[in-house]
Amino acid sequence: MGIEKDTAFEPATGDGTRPDEPEDRRAASVRAAFAGMVQIRRLTNTGLPNPEGVPAPWETNRPVRAVALSLEASGLTASAVDGTGARTAAGYRVARGESPGGVRVEWLGPVGSGAGHAEERELARCADVLRELGWTVLLYRGPRRRRFLEVEPPAGAPTDRR
Repeated sequence: MGIEKDTAFEPATGDGTRPDEPEDRRAASVRAAFAGMVQIRRLTNTGLPNPEGVPAPWETNRPVRAVALSLEASGLTASAVDGTGARTAAGYRVARGESPGGVRVEWLGPVGSGAGHAEERELARCADVLRELGWTVLLYRGPRRRRFLEVEPPAGAPTDRR
């Protein structure tokens, strides 16, 4: 008996290799996953004036996954690494943030890719996408004056009541 390949969808965070599925199939998977996330918002954010405009408890409990899915669904490109961890493509990188429940979004790329020059413009695009989806987004400068976003659920966002 062979080992079955895990077929669960994972949004691109920028810390993995490029997905090995055909581009059109990947795009369909992203659209379906994002539509599912929006449906979760509709079903769990009842009573809010705009249930689709606020992250659902599912998202606030999995913020890296939710933010990565939102960025990928918007058409933004994720960075990628090879088997050694070296960057192979310029794009966003989503990782756990400094604050509990927070997410850090950076714009990274391989040496010579121009990612540092594109960072301000591309992070602004990332911030626009995430704010439109109800996330609180703040822009910071880190070491070597590199910019990054800190993304958090808005104050008073619904949480899982477990």
